[in-house]
Amino acid sequence: MITLGLMLWLHTAFCQPQQATASTRPFVLGVIEALQSQVLGEQRILNIYLPEGYRENDTARYPVVYLLDGSADEDFIHVAGLYQFNSFPWVARVPKTIVVGIANVDRKRDFTFRSSIPEQRQQYPTTGHSEKFIAFLEKELQPFIEKKYRTTAAKTLIGESLGGLLATEILSKKPGLFNQYILISPSLWWNDGSLLQQSFSLLQNDTAQGTRIYIGVGKEGLTPGKNPRVMEVDANLLADKLRQLPNNRLKVYFDYLPAEGHASIGHQALLNALKLFSEP
Repeated sequence: MITLGLMLWLHTAFCQPQQATASTRPFVLGVIEALQSQVLGEQRILNIYLPEGYRENDTARYPVVYLLDGSADEDFIHVAGLYQFNSFPWVARVPKTIVVGIANVDRKRDFTFRSSIPEQRQQYPTTGHSEKFIAFLEKELQPFIEKKYRTTAAKTLIGESLGGLLATEILSKKPGLFNQYILISPSLWWNDGSLLQQSFSLLQNDTAQGTRIYIGVGKEGLTPGKNPRVMEVDANLLADKLRQLPNNRLKVYFDYLPAEGHASIGHQALLNALKLFSEP
């Protein structure tokens, strides 16, 4: 297993890295783990933020956030920053939290189930292997994190766009993998919205810890394909379906952000989710 410092140069955030001098030093945000997956048959990179005060020889334990699209040049840095900010004592919306960013290899392959629409399979030839990625999350990633880091039973999954589609599939098939789900602009249009036809029956059972689900969507309009759908409508339909489940320990939050589009919604939606989850 390889562990490296995840180093970000403050003064070169948007330009080429430069050599350190006597007056500069790396700004370390977290660590990088390289996990060899037998399920996926490849090595996966994990960017991991450890909260202030985390020590290997302490007894304190921390909830874990699993972030899809978790590469350093995707969502990892700003999501880690939001969790750090919201855990400050003067904000206190979330406890100090470990953030595990799962860097992408082929997100279309990993985040989609097989489509029954020939045009989609032709246009996106690598898609349709989410079952393996879900098995990776359950059988390899979560056990690895729980063995190596001091974690609690609290686990959050964050998925945006196709990542939101994957999170919805997990809600349908294995909802107990996480107790909090943050779905941002979920691509429910995949396979002509077939996930919306699922019963989500496994969520009908009350669990000791309960489940909270946030669904945020912006003003996004029509989806790709010959039979376009409206993303805002699909997200609302999913929220309504989940709210109707007979589970007293299931909380569903729907958040429409008309000032944001598909490309800009992530940061604001996550902040809103953390606010809503902090309410009693």
